Amino acid sequence: MKIAVRYYTKTGNTKRLAEAVADAVGCKALPISEPVQEKTDILFLGNSYYAFSIDPEVRDFVRKLDPAKVGKIVNFGSAAMLNSTYKKVKAEADKKGIPMDEREFHCKGEFKGIHKGRPDAQDLKAAADFAKTVINS
Repeated sequence: MKIAVRYYTKTGNTKRLAEAVADAVGCKALPISEPVQEKTDILFLGNSYYAFSIDPEVRDFVRKLDPAKVGKIVNFGSAAMLNSTYKKVKAEADKKGIPMDEREFHCKGEFKGIHKGRPDAQDLKAAADFAKTVINS
């Protein structure tokens, strides 16, 4: 099974989650500036809310994915205020005909002093455990 991890972050929180996910599934976490070039069964995509939506770079990344190369997307991320970006990412993935796994990982993320220290070690372990569950099911 071929797995890829891509992420977008402004604060570094999602990068830390992406690295935990990648370590757990045996690949490297790369920023979304690195396109998915090889056929990939599972693409773990890390992102967060910015101004009440996914960042335009995340939207553009999903729009540029080749449906022949991506089996499915698994969403993960962190945010200080809002929760899941699942629906926003799924809307873009649906336009490309790329399925989204119904499971996702989300935790609080530190922003301007809110949720200080998050994601913490527990969050990183939970993200890694989540990724292992996805690939082993």
